[in-house]
Amino acid sequence: MQCYTELVPPTAVSHALHLPFLTPRAHNLVVAKNALLQIFELRSTVTEVASGGDGGARNVSALLDTEAADVPLQRTENTAKLVLVGEFPVAGTVISLARVKALNTRSKAEALLLAFRDAKLSLVEWDPETYNLHTISIHYYENPDLPGIAPWSADLKDSYNFLTADPSSRCAALKFGAHNLAILPFRQRGLVEDDYDSDLDSPREQPSSTAVVGDVDGESPHQTPYSSSFVLPLTHLDPTLTHPVHLAFLYEYREPTFGVVASSRATAPSLLATRKDILTYTVFTLDLEQKASTTLLSVQGLPYDITRVVPLPLPIGGALLLGGNEIIHVDQGGKTNGVAVNEFAKASTAFPLSDQSDLALHLEGCTVETLSHETGDILVILNDGKLLNLTFSMDGRTVSGMTVQPVAAAQGGHILKCAASCAANMGRGRIFIGSEDGESVLLGWTSKSGQLGRKKSQADISADNDDSSLDEDEDMDDLDDDLYNDTTTTTVKKVSAVAAEPSAPGAYIFRTHDVLPSLAPIKDVVIRPGLESGNDVFSQSLTAGEIVVSTGRGNAGAITMLNRELRPTRLAQSSLASSRGLWAVHARKQAPQGLVAEFGQDTEANLASDAEYDQYLVVCKADETGIEHTVVYEVSGNELEETTKGDFEREEGSTLSVGVLAKGTKVVQIMRSEVRTYDSELNMDQIIPMEDEDSGNELQVINASFADPYLLILRDDSSVKILQASGTGEIEELDCSGLTSTQWLSASLFRSSALSEVFAFLLTPEGGLHVFSLSDMAKPSYVAEGLSFLPPLLTADYYARRSTAKAAITEILAADIGDSTSKFPHLIVRTSTDDLVIYKSFHYPARAVSDPWTKNLRWVKLPQPHLPRYSEEPALDAEDAGRESTLVAIDDLSGYSVVFQRGTSPAFVLRESSSIPRVIGLQGNAVKGLTQFHTSACQRGFAYIDVDDTLRISQLPAQTHYGHLGWAARSFPMNSEIRAFSYHPRGVYVMGTSQMEDFMLQDDTYHYDWVKEDITFTPRVEQGILKLVDEKTWTVIDTHILDPQEIILCIKTLNLEVSETTHQRKAVIAVGTSIVKGEDLATKGCIRIFEVITVVPEPDRPETNKKLRLIVKDEVKGAVSAISELGTQGFMIMAQGQKCMVRGLKEDGTLLPVAFMDMQCYVTVLKSLPQTGMLLMGDAFKGVWFTGYTEEPYKMMLFGRSRNNLEVMDAEFLPHEKLLHVIVADADMNLQILQYDPENPKSMGGLRLLHKSTFHTGHYPASMHLLRSTLQMPSASDFPTNTDMSLDPTRDDTSPSAPQPLHQILHTSQSGTLALITPLSESSYRRLSGLATFLANTLDSACALNPKAFRAVESEVAGGGGVLRGMLDGNLLMRWGELGEQRRREGLGKVGGDEWLFWGEREVLTGWGVFGKRA
Repeated sequence: MQCYTELVPPTAVSHALHLPFLTPRAHNLVVAKNALLQIFELRSTVTEVASGGDGGARNVSALLDTEAADVPLQRTENTAKLVLVGEFPVAGTVISLARVKALNTRSKAEALLLAFRDAKLSLVEWDPETYNLHTISIHYYENPDLPGIAPWSADLKDSYNFLTADPSSRCAALKFGAHNLAILPFRQRGLVEDDYDSDLDSPREQPSSTAVVGDVDGESPHQTPYSSSFVLPLTHLDPTLTHPVHLAFLYEYREPTFGVVASSRATAPSLLATRKDILTYTVFTLDLEQKASTTLLSVQGLPYDITRVVPLPLPIGGALLLGGNEIIHVDQGGKTNGVAVNEFAKASTAFPLSDQSDLALHLEGCTVETLSHETGDILVILNDGKLLNLTFSMDGRTVSGMTVQPVAAAQGGHILKCAASCAANMGRGRIFIGSEDGESVLLGWTSKSGQLGRKKSQADISADNDDSSLDEDEDMDDLDDDLYNDTTTTTVKKVSAVAAEPSAPGAYIFRTHDVLPSLAPIKDVVIRPGLESGNDVFSQSLTAGEIVVSTGRGNAGAITMLNRELRPTRLAQSSLASSRGLWAVHARKQAPQGLVAEFGQDTEANLASDAEYDQYLVVCKADETGIEHTVVYEVSGNELEETTKGDFEREEGSTLSVGVLAKGTKVVQIMRSEVRTYDSELNMDQIIPMEDEDSGNELQVINASFADPYLLILRDDSSVKILQASGTGEIEELDCSGLTSTQWLSASLFRSSALSEVFAFLLTPEGGLHVFSLSDMAKPSYVAEGLSFLPPLLTADYYARRSTAKAAITEILAADIGDSTSKFPHLIVRTSTDDLVIYKSFHYPARAVSDPWTKNLRWVKLPQPHLPRYSEEPALDAEDAGRESTLVAIDDLSGYSVVFQRGTSPAFVLRESSSIPRVIGLQGNAVKGLTQFHTSACQRGFAYIDVDDTLRISQLPAQTHYGHLGWAARSFPMNSEIRAFSYHPRGVYVMGTSQMEDFMLQDDTYHYDWVKEDITFTPRVEQGILKLVDEKTWTVIDTHILDPQEIILCIKTLNLEVSETTHQRKAVIAVGTSIVKGEDLATKGCIRIFEVITVVPEPDRPETNKKLRLIVKDEVKGAVSAISELGTQGFMIMAQGQKCMVRGLKEDGTLLPVAFMDMQCYVTVLKSLPQTGMLLMGDAFKGVWFTGYTEEPYKMMLFGRSRNNLEVMDAEFLPHEKLLHVIVADADMNLQILQYDPENPKSMGGLRLLHKSTFHTGHYPASMHLLRSTLQMPSASDFPTNTDMSLDPTRDDTSPSAPQPLHQILHTSQSGTLALITPLSESSYRRLSGLATFLANTLDSACALNPKAFRAVESEVAGGGGVLRGMLDGNLLMRWGELGEQRRREGLGKVGGDEWLFWGEREVLTGWGVFGKRA
């Protein structure tokens, strides 16, 4: 009984698609990251003077409340950024995306069709009313009785399944299984004008709009945008299509038409002599009414290595056929043109090709996308990331030739570092390149003058004389047309006939616009050194991480540091005893009369070099008797000097807040019973007492909120007072007649950079939200009484139906959250348990720019799984606990607009433009106060005081991103793939990388024919390189190059015994390698052992005082594929060839074998349970072996084995209480749970590991690591039954028997996910299983998929016939916060649980006992 919980979402981009999704004229990018769907829009940052037109404004969705913030897109070299609209986890693995012009969508835009791994199709649309995805339909094709599926056919998951859609949206086709085609027709409203040539326009039939395919039960044919689908085996189209390779729908046909590459026999390079050129390209047109097809053309004799059909739009048309050695174009008439890109094309095919073999290109794994709709040029991304331009020579409308042009490095041809998985043309010179091997990039391209469009033919010049002298600006106008039209029809008509010249070499220049960071694929993991022992020395390094992962393939290889909590860069710290709070003040001198600078700023503010820097730091302190006083410090860089200048009140009363008004010229001090204002030199200006207007009694100030020129004050009688700074700097009270009739629990002012108006957000004691515009305080401009129910969608008319269950809301704050690219208004709600609920604003129906911001305002709740940290310490301010504000909005923190939560659980709410808001805790103790701090030495930083009265002046870490993972992540590029790495206690990392070398056959007496081979296009093989990297500077300080063709398989830091007499132990580096020279030569291996020694450092490089010294180099038969420590005597075990051997290090530098086990297979997994002698051995064929090792005598023995044919990628022990489980990650992306139970009769005395259950993760596994948690899974006895929700929980640590430590497994994947596998007790499993079922039935599931069916594996039945108790899906449990308050209580009531108990369980499941240092 375990639970699988993902800590980090997938980051590998597998599919991308550009379409208008939010509105009919929007330009959205839909990105699929395996099981995560993200929707982006384009935002342009201004780099030049804006154009006069408003064309750029059309790029932005009208449904988002960003109208005032958006700037027009520029026609010069501006920079486009991706802004995330929403992300949606799906219970399935996405294999294809397609755009569909469906009828009557809610957004009036196009729909999105998704295909999943298990032969499912989901048609979804954007719902602007709920700001969410809406599933129109879902289609299943998993029926085993479908025609063409035989008992011996491969499973659906093992076959190549993909989706292709007709460009005119008449139908879509899902190829699944061996050769089945599921056709899904779509209804058409009328003539489809796109994708038809203007010369051929004539009255056309409308079969899809008048005929209904397969109507059921007499339903209206227009109730759904689709007709009944049907399955069409490819062999029914043509009996020779028994081995289809790829197919795609083509452009410019009146009926749905697709081209398919197939053969009647399987292709293979080894059969090239007998099966050369056996592929056939055939074009079929579909009759959707008759469910029949017609063959239009057939091209035979194609090369065997063609893998893909790429349809091309006008002006080129036809289709591209991509092979490993060639590119072939087939036009509508069947005319072919091809180009060979390496010398092997001549040997592998007799198909006529033009010769460009001198390019010596590998086209395997390449990605293509239309670059320019005007010229028809194609961008080709090779599997090493290099860019090519494929350009066409035209003869009228016929392609007469093709030319492949590599893009030079100076023109951006080497921007990408790894292969692309997908590409999407975003229009207007932008193209998105997604990758599963590294970061995904939004590229921008520009064309040199005169190369953007083709020259017109003479006929076009005479017919279109006005366009014969296009200049560059008019060419850019054409690009604008391309950007803001759904298809290329307008542009195509202009260039329907083009001249014969292809684009000149170097016509395009590429640059990077935006990047989506990625952890994928994770190669190896190092858990923070000292984590188990509690040693915190390592954490002092700014480049240290709790988890260190090697990521990326090829040149995209990098090391990424991951920290669960934010560790700021500390610039200075000092002790300030008895501090209560602090505020940095930036005051400006008022300009002399008549001397006013531009933009409303005073002259000195524009002239002074330090005009924006903070001058004062105000600190509120309390002495031993509790009497509070205020200290003012003058700020100079990071130096603080106490000052007594001015009339600032320092002795009487405590300071609650300090801010500035009147454009920074007035400093305002908020005290308990009065408000004082000062000028920039802190000279007294005004005193405003806080008195009840009716009784005259003195009132106490609870909270204050600044939004220049306004100041809002919340008082202890729950009344609100708003002050305004006039043009002369006088502070006057604002008439607030609309606020007097209601008491208020929380209040704050909101000013957005996108809005000219200032709003007051107020919370009633009943939990209602009232928003006032400060220009009209007579009545609220927006009221939402249902805020206390915390609904998923908050509207002004929302009311709970039958519920009285309300959340105890204590504070609200509205603020812009984002970065310099995009900021959106968000509403942060803090409950009495310090949980943060985040709402994002949007408008439905869309408001006009002239409308008030609160018109049609709605709020959608965002997923937020962060759990607050609790302590048993008393509240920081006991007298005002629950009422004083703990949320602080900071408008510029290293470029971020954030919200900070102070208190026992300090945290930032951050957001990158391409991510959702994330709550990331601040590492350290509870925080009393935090303020923005901007000086010459601390640019856009912050200062805070913790409970230990330590003042820290800090900045956000540089080159770190937060929102994409929810962790603080910093990456260090290594420019080579890191296959394995390990940490050494001397403060260095040892990394195994490689470099590519040309492979030439050596003289061999057994292979005389080798010397006859004469090729210039030589293969490239890896040569291993061992690098020593310093942990602080991340520079390479030592390098060892291995033998030719020797690659590194594993690296481990082992604590081995180095002396047989003294039994001294030392940390050494063990490196296992393999020498592979081909399939007909035996594989050799080598074990190397290094120690880290101290040497004289290089000048000015003190980190180079360490070097690797080789102790042992032992060549063995077979590859050394796995290494591990073993036993208690400092020995190691290594998998060499088909044996696992225990060896000890002798003083003479040799390895002494002491025990071995013959495995009959190459072992790739070796895991030991520390200090026990228990071992796990895994291979890719026979499964997993549970063995033991004894030291007296030295012997290895087999305890138990798994079932055969288990393809083990990694395995790990999972002890829990008195049970021992083995978790195996296999090649089908499943987790197999096995148990060693010799007392169970089914285990045959323990010889057979019992199979308990199977869990589908959806991600290909990378590694597994056993960790020990500092937390224990709570039980119901730990919490009283009448626990008050406002009290802190306490754990019962006084039990007589200490509980056994809880172990968890960290599971990483090639999709970039990090997940924890946690063992559960019987009571926890039952409770959490009930909650998971409740959540699966209650939460909306994107694309209408079943989360339980996604995780389950077919035919999982226990040996006795009972259903297995499967692993729980922790991702469902982490979505608990998406429910409203009523649903939460309903769910807890069904399982008999307690909210605090479930909070404790989620804290353990999400790994706070392993990462984040909670205890």
